[in-house]
Amino acid sequence: MKVRAGRGFSLEELKAAGIPKNLAPTICIAVDHRHRNRSLEGLQANVQRLKTYKAKLVIFPRHAKKVKAGDSSAEELATAIQVQGPYLPITREQPAVNFVKVTDEMKSFKAYSKLRIERKNARHMGARLKRAAEAEKEEKK
Repeated sequence: MKVRAGRGFSLEELKAAGIPKNLAPTICIAVDHRHRNRSLEGLQANVQRLKTYKAKLVIFPRHAKKVKAGDSSAEELATAIQVQGPYLPITREQPAVNFVKVTDEMKSFKAYSKLRIERKNARHMGARLKRAAEAEKEEKK
């Protein structure tokens, strides 16, 4: 499936990353309280993205002389650069492709006819079971 950026991070993802929900919008993280995590892998990927973002984040103090607890140090402020482009990119590793030699058995296999036979067997399964049960009942008599 294609992974896309949604309307924001879920409250569960923010909690796992250690970011309070009221702080998130102030540091440019979109929050969507309706967002549900359907898989553990997606949750972990988003938490990792948030942690990476938080590690790279440089927060400038509102007043240069009054440094508060969440603000970055003077060394970080001196080396800070403006980021261009997406700052929380979604990356997916490509699945490994295994190449296989095509054998004569693979060439001779008729996939369409096999599918049709299996579909026919599935369709007639109930009638065949009923007929077998009736035959068994007749044998007992």
